[in-house]
Amino acid sequence: MRWIRFDRWEHAVDALLALGRDRPLPVVLDEFPYLARATPSLPSIVQVAYGPRRSERLESRTRLLLCGSSLSFMGKLLSGTSPLRGRAGLELVVQPLDFRQAAAFWGIGDPRLALLVHSVVGGTPAYRREFVRDDVPADLADFDAWVCRTALSPRSPLYREARYLLADESDLRDRALYHSVLAALASGNATAGRIAGCLERPTSDITHPLTVLQDCGLVRKEVDAFRRNRSVYRVGEPLIAFHHAISRPKLPLLDRGLAEHVWESSRSRFLSGVVGPHFEQLCREWVAHFAAPETIGGMPIDVSYGTVPDQAARTGYEIDVVVRGAVGQDNGVLLALGEAKWDQVMGLGHLERLRRVAALLAGRGTDVSAVRLACFSGAGFSADLRAAESRGDVVLVDLERLYEGE
Repeated sequence: MRWIRFDRWEHAVDALLALGRDRPLPVVLDEFPYLARATPSLPSIVQVAYGPRRSERLESRTRLLLCGSSLSFMGKLLSGTSPLRGRAGLELVVQPLDFRQAAAFWGIGDPRLALLVHSVVGGTPAYRREFVRDDVPADLADFDAWVCRTALSPRSPLYREARYLLADESDLRDRALYHSVLAALASGNATAGRIAGCLERPTSDITHPLTVLQDCGLVRKEVDAFRRNRSVYRVGEPLIAFHHAISRPKLPLLDRGLAEHVWESSRSRFLSGVVGPHFEQLCREWVAHFAAPETIGGMPIDVSYGTVPDQAARTGYEIDVVVRGAVGQDNGVLLALGEAKWDQVMGLGHLERLRRVAALLAGRGTDVSAVRLACFSGAGFSADLRAAESRGDVVLVDLERLYEGE
């Protein structure tokens, strides 16, 4: 192997361009944010190398691929006054596998087991190959042991990965604050005010970290479908949600190798605080990407959550799945209202609740003529609710349909 040393990045980039004079040649600069952090002028050097007056550029067929795991940095690389603005021929964001692709990638055919695993590791392919060495739970009975020997084991690279994800974002300074914000979110504090209250800080201190975490892809903001001035924040990476809900509060015990003890005391919290909200999110993704238009009565444009107040009863309803879409020439028509319960057998009471919400919306002037009511359950449906489905009164989505049907 021949090693070549360059004293300046300009010389290295010119040499890379020279490699492609005879044929198309891809050249990858991986973890570009770290390289640019060490050499802040690197984007400008690449800009000059690919400038219109450089004869090397005209003769070269080198395809320079700049890659990086810092979404915030890479997102700004081609924006605004960045030196590389207008120089790129391709901008590609590599998304994680969706929940169906992840199940196939992990080789899991049982939808319940697939959803539980996805609630821990999400859709990042590397977590199976590099982080757990192809350790896949054999069946539902093996899931608890799998969690203990992977996500909760100090000997597993997966154990510390959630803490390292923020380290990939080179622009972050006060990482303790960002971890605290994520911990507050994982504890169920979904609004900026509640997060600030949990951390005993003014709301103004939380606004910037939330924006940065959104740019990083670690937090997502969801706008209430019926109250557009109200929004909630949710952890966008399952492994981080798992870490802050389960691992982080018990790190001293886990570091001592007491994974089984921690899991035994935390499993119920995992099912309610991690799997439950994750199941709701997957139900929204199913509607957005997998449900047939005839299932919900049209093509979905926006799938979110919503809250509807009931003044007469002095209460309010939170709807897990609110679907707006296109019917004919009308866009934004309310197509469906859905409720998702991970651990409950759903019955006629849940359907009546959705009917009540539809009536409240109609009373407020919302057109509900096209609305279909849907129930999503990880535990199944009562016979009465199945009968209502056969009459066309409700759409029922169980785990099998979530993973395989439309």
